[in-house]
Amino acid sequence: MTSKTLLCLLVSLIPLTSFAQKSNKDKEEWQSLFNGKDLTGWDVKIAGHKVNDNYKNTFLVEDNMIRVNYKEYDKFTTEYGHMYYNKPYSHYKIRLQYRFTGNQVPGGASWNVRNSGIMLHSQSAASLGLDQDFPISLEMQYLGGLNAGERNTGNLCTPGTIVDIDGKLAEAHCINSTSKTYNGDQWVDAEAIVLGDSIVYHLIGGDTVLVYTNPRIGGGYVGKNHTFKDGKVGNEAEWIKKDNTKLGSGYIALQAESHPIDFRNIELLNLKGCMDPKATNYKSYYVAAENSTCTYKKK
Repeated sequence: MTSKTLLCLLVSLIPLTSFAQKSNKDKEEWQSLFNGKDLTGWDVKIAGHKVNDNYKNTFLVEDNMIRVNYKEYDKFTTEYGHMYYNKPYSHYKIRLQYRFTGNQVPGGASWNVRNSGIMLHSQSAASLGLDQDFPISLEMQYLGGLNAGERNTGNLCTPGTIVDIDGKLAEAHCINSTSKTYNGDQWVDAEAIVLGDSIVYHLIGGDTVLVYTNPRIGGGYVGKNHTFKDGKVGNEAEWIKKDNTKLGSGYIALQAESHPIDFRNIELLNLKGCMDPKATNYKSYYVAAENSTCTYKKK
């Protein structure tokens, strides 16, 4: 018997189920957060308006994209908006594509030209104050190039939060990444890897461009000299009590800050789940246990 024949025989004796089990536990189960048709599963909150008052259709769906749209605006004042996925997460990867389009709506601040982002570990839409501009969260900031020098994207801004970089408290409200500049209306691939209250990675175009650790509440609202009261934060006293407490979970939100932007292919890989290898829904890539969700074959 040749070695090739022997190998074929041995392979034939291995149950096919063992291959299926191995591939199943290792296969990443990404879920789409956007159905491509409407805003089901998302809650809109725009400053000055109640939850799910989608003022002037700021957020709309066209051509399988979520579009931040200002066609019905004559002028932008303080209508900072966010659209929140209605389920919180703690350990996950999120990936999407974004592109800035056209011109900023009149009235938008100069620093908001081609400026948007997604909020990580955010408070819920329902918990915001009526006139609150930004949720307490970690913002993965997206900036478009202005054809005038470098302008990094995948940065970090920290409304009501603080983090450490290289083991030291990061004092600045916004921290630049090491990404290249993306000029024009091109699509950009963005991803964040969020591991509870330990570490967060920002990736642009597949490259890690920023890493920070120990996210927590504190540092003022937009820096030390801008308080929660200044930011019209709802339940201000409760947030003050949470100063320096770890921020390990929350909601994901898309941002609207006066410049049109499109989002598509918004997908999430949950990294928290059943970590018992004997369970039918065990995944080898989970990093945080939620074994109450484990399921087993009936004996």
